[in-house]
Amino acid sequence: MSGNIHHTEDKTLSGEVLIHTGVESMRCYQCGKCSAGCPMSEEMEYPPSLVMRMLQTGNPADEKKLLSSYSIWVCVTCETCIARCPMEIDIPKVMDYLREKALNLKVAHPKAKNIIAFHRAFLDMIDKTGRMYELGLTADYKLRSLVLAQDIGLVPAMIARGKLGLFPEMIKDTKNIAGIFSKTLKKKEGKQ
Repeated sequence: MSGNIHHTEDKTLSGEVLIHTGVESMRCYQCGKCSAGCPMSEEMEYPPSLVMRMLQTGNPADEKKLLSSYSIWVCVTCETCIARCPMEIDIPKVMDYLREKALNLKVAHPKAKNIIAFHRAFLDMIDKTGRMYELGLTADYKLRSLVLAQDIGLVPAMIARGKLGLFPEMIKDTKNIAGIFSKTLKKKEGKQ
């Protein structure tokens, strides 16, 4: 089927997904194995098989619902769906693209606010230190999400047990990490 699709002519969200990820939503034949195995499907208003179906319709109303849904943010990219899919469709890659598109269009579901805050805090920490610095990540997340007091009582015990370091361990060459982030942003902005 991929040989029959003209990538530049398909203006649907499914066509965009295909162009940006290489994933053909039209290959899904709705067996439902992805949704049956998804550990997060009960938290989603649109489980993975329905996400794929909504892409297949090419209906702008379905596309709008999908991009503003909470479902795309709940996916934890565990890849159970790929393992179960007889067509080996990379649904997590689709979800990543849909999240990116939702952010760009500023239509992300309000309940995803803390998930987005965590993602940004995580990437900022990697950008600054080159590796995970849990205490910094926690502080950054709490400032972004304004969930300031939750679990604060655990911090002293975690520091005492060596589970949280007071200072980050930096990688030797942070310029390489900065280069990766810079290249990614340029590619995203189409400046490559």
